[in-house]
Amino acid sequence: MRKLDGAPSEQSNNESSSIKYTLNVGFIINSNPNYVHKFFWQREAASLRQQLHELQENHRKLMGEELSGLSVKDLQNLENQLEMSLRGVRVQKGNLIHQDNMELYKKVNLIRQENMELYKKVYGTRDANRATRNLPLPNGFSISEELHVPIHLQLCQPEQQNYETSPGATKLG
Repeated sequence: MRKLDGAPSEQSNNESSSIKYTLNVGFIINSNPNYVHKFFWQREAASLRQQLHELQENHRKLMGEELSGLSVKDLQNLENQLEMSLRGVRVQKGNLIHQDNMELYKKVNLIRQENMELYKKVYGTRDANRATRNLPLPNGFSISEELHVPIHLQLCQPEQQNYETSPGATKLG
């Protein structure tokens, strides 16, 4: 729709205060269906190309490329997006590690039960309980009697060992 601007031939004296509009209507009559189909897909392809361009531009920004045209506020928004993404990645990683730990814990319990059954077969049931308490495990681990106790693992720095040479030791070099 568009407004007709005061053309004197289009307005009558009685209706000088009224506003007149013209309406442009377009429609297709007896058109070839292939043409309509082609027209639709051309517009759809153009729209998808535009979306692809915007996604590629956003990807470049997230990768740290082509940041020179961004304002401080845009850079802060980009930084917030990256931090939220990183937080999500870390949560997912933590969940996967937790699931892996739970599976390993179940395997340890199965191996413990198998070990106890083998010990019973070899030594009899009289020493089975004593053997499970005294099983030597590597790295200072011990077997807990409670099966559903949560395991808390923590990384620590290895202890430095001072290897001092004794006075009677031979020196090489």
